[in-house]
Amino acid sequence: MTSTYLGTSTGLRLRHDQPNGTLELNAKSPDRSRSAWAGRATRDFKDVDPAELDAELAQRLSWAERRIELPAGRYETLLPPTAVADLLIYQLWSSTARDATEGRTVFSKPGGGTRLGETLSELPLTLCSDPHAPGLESAPFVLAHSSGDGGSVFDNGLPLSRTDWVRDGRLEQLTTTRHTAELTGLPLAPSIDNLLLEGGGERSLEDMVAATTGRGLLLTCMWYIREVDPATLLLTGLTRDGVYLVEGGEVVGEVNNFRFNESPVDLLSRATEAGRTEKTLPREWGDWFTRAAMPALRIPDFNMSSVSAGV
Repeated sequence: MTSTYLGTSTGLRLRHDQPNGTLELNAKSPDRSRSAWAGRATRDFKDVDPAELDAELAQRLSWAERRIELPAGRYETLLPPTAVADLLIYQLWSSTARDATEGRTVFSKPGGGTRLGETLSELPLTLCSDPHAPGLESAPFVLAHSSGDGGSVFDNGLPLSRTDWVRDGRLEQLTTTRHTAELTGLPLAPSIDNLLLEGGGERSLEDMVAATTGRGLLLTCMWYIREVDPATLLLTGLTRDGVYLVEGGEVVGEVNNFRFNESPVDLLSRATEAGRTEKTLPREWGDWFTRAAMPALRIPDFNMSSVSAGV
């Protein structure tokens, strides 16, 4: 539990108590050749079932008993909620209005201005932050410890409410402080400490695996994500702790790990299916950002740019 007290010389007095918990488990085979990871984010651990996590890890280690080597290339890929969270959190962090209006980001419009109003996804997806989202509650007012394009100490105490960053597939808002809102002429939209992607179907990740009629890959999670090109928000990173081959709706074995090169903005435009939104723990950003709810995404041509060693 983190308690934050906010006071100013003008008489502002606010307090916020933030419960936050995570559980991460990593299981390995006795010879250390197989590895599986699972994680949960929670407020009070009442919704965490260790036995369920244990069964999940045991199943993945069982899948990995058969090993299949695959070359780099583009594969139909199922991204689990944790991987989707890691990608879209980075997209949120990169969506500052000032940088976009100055032509430095993927949200900059060629010739000037921003891409606000453009369609980013043909799926009716809404990417939002809401300090009152059930189970993902966060501070309902601005808490900024330093100033930058993404936040300002001079905005401390400003009330927060639900903000749709992408609504029904269309870019709706970029993050602003009062200062950058005035500079850009865009609405005030401060950062909020959670992120949800809504508007998918009712299928679970398991249902989406079963609906895979051809050959595809199922990721566990991503690791060591780094930015390559801010103009396209191209990211690179590694798969880790299990990439599985799906054939005819069933997992048939584990494949080697890959390095990937993808932009989350581009992935939204190419996604052909989104599953059921559920609370998830980001693997890469879990030390800084734990309040997320995402669906699994089906990407028809995810770019596995090279083969990576390790488990």
